[in-house]
Amino acid sequence: MTALLLLPLLAVTPASNAAPPGDTVATASGRLQGTSPDADGVRAFKGIPYAAPPVGPLRWQPPQPAQRWKGTRQATEYGPACYGSRAHGAAPPPMSEDCLSLNVWTPARQGKPKPVMVWLHGGGFQFGCGCDPKYDGSALAARDVVVVTLNYRLGAFGFLARTDLDEEAGSSGGYGLQDQIAALHWVQQNVRAFGGDPRNVTLFGESAGAHSVGMLMASPRTHGLFAKAIAQSGAFWDSQRGSLPTHTEAVEQGASLSSRLDAPTLADLRGVPADRLNAATTAPGTTPFGPNIDGRVLTDTPAAVFARGAQRDVPLLAGYTSAENYPLFNPLALPHATPEEFYAAASGLFGTRRMDEFRQLYPAASPTQAKASAEQLIGDMVITQQTWDMLVLHQRTRNPAAYGYTFTYTSPYSPVPAHVADVPFVFGNLLPQFFAPEAPAAGAADRAFAATVMTYWTNFARTGDPNGSGLPAWPRYRGPGSAILNLDTKPAAVPEAATERFAFLASFRTDGRFPATWRTTAH
Repeated sequence: MTALLLLPLLAVTPASNAAPPGDTVATASGRLQGTSPDADGVRAFKGIPYAAPPVGPLRWQPPQPAQRWKGTRQATEYGPACYGSRAHGAAPPPMSEDCLSLNVWTPARQGKPKPVMVWLHGGGFQFGCGCDPKYDGSALAARDVVVVTLNYRLGAFGFLARTDLDEEAGSSGGYGLQDQIAALHWVQQNVRAFGGDPRNVTLFGESAGAHSVGMLMASPRTHGLFAKAIAQSGAFWDSQRGSLPTHTEAVEQGASLSSRLDAPTLADLRGVPADRLNAATTAPGTTPFGPNIDGRVLTDTPAAVFARGAQRDVPLLAGYTSAENYPLFNPLALPHATPEEFYAAASGLFGTRRMDEFRQLYPAASPTQAKASAEQLIGDMVITQQTWDMLVLHQRTRNPAAYGYTFTYTSPYSPVPAHVADVPFVFGNLLPQFFAPEAPAAGAADRAFAATVMTYWTNFARTGDPNGSGLPAWPRYRGPGSAILNLDTKPAAVPEAATERFAFLASFRTDGRFPATWRTTAH
């Protein structure tokens, strides 16, 4: 039995006490000292180890149980971020290979156990951490929920696949996702001590975090770990290069690492200093390491799992911004200097037989229109279509409550409904948007909109339904073309737009996978 499966058996579940925690809390690994209450009575407990440090012989191993400590551990500062690349050119927080920690914010109000919201950060599985100020859980926790953020292994540390690793542990390449599962086990074992209800856990995330939500919904190893799911801009980790890599493809990528680092054996690789390994695998021009069908966490393409109704049977809230392409994915768009260039590149992907249909959906009568369609297409291929596909398949095959949205809100503070633009409003932390650093500070309208979004999200975490008193009605999703919520200054139900575009892209899947030729077609 793997260490990941042993985690629930090794811990002692804290007493079922619904009272809010004081400054100290007893967990299965030891006692924690958190922060004093803030103005809303919210306490934070930061930098809590949820697994053993994945260093030395534990590099590229499933997460092991956290070690117990004696006395009271200070939990008032974040732990270091996991090794990875820089985020949008900014200096990263302190990084370490010993990074498997999480953070908990808990409200002061007494009563029955609170809903729990577990956040999975974005960053393309290459950067990011639960310690990002954008993800401070204080404002959400003030709405009477327990909020958890976490780190998980990134890049080569989290997703290296090799045949010798397969021989050692039965699979390889899914360590970052296994970390997320280990953190969810930790929540099940310990969250009552923080006033949370382990039976009412909502898993939510954005970008790579949303892709993680989709993959964990498709995993056979997550039964009973969460009761609801929210996916913001992501689903299956598909991209313009096609579907999630197979394990064979991931092993081929990992095979070259030894020669690049002059480390021929697995023992040699484990001996490479973490900073050197990180530099070698995040340098410009290197192919990033990411999730694959590792055989342990994922046994099939997530889209195929959803198509046959084998995903987790939980209420789902999912959606996308109206400008997912901006600004991160525009450089990945098909060539589009002229309409002819754009359509020639598109025919290489979609085939000449489908080009009449493609021209209707992505028109390019002028260079300006070609640019707009190329950017629309890359946003669809990397984020939007698969998020829609997730909703469609979940509603069709599982038919629990499902709710869809599009995020169109703009203001001087947040001038484009870009990828990641929704995150500050979900957490109520109206920090400068990375794509508009010179924009003015958030104003009253932004704060009011954030309050609305947080209310929808915490309502869903409580009951599986985002609706509530004083909110515009959010209809359940009923399938392609049905109503979704437009998250704008005044949210309103609207007919789903772009159904034909999404269905066109979905039609290229066979058994849940996009064509293998997309991996080698010049973009």
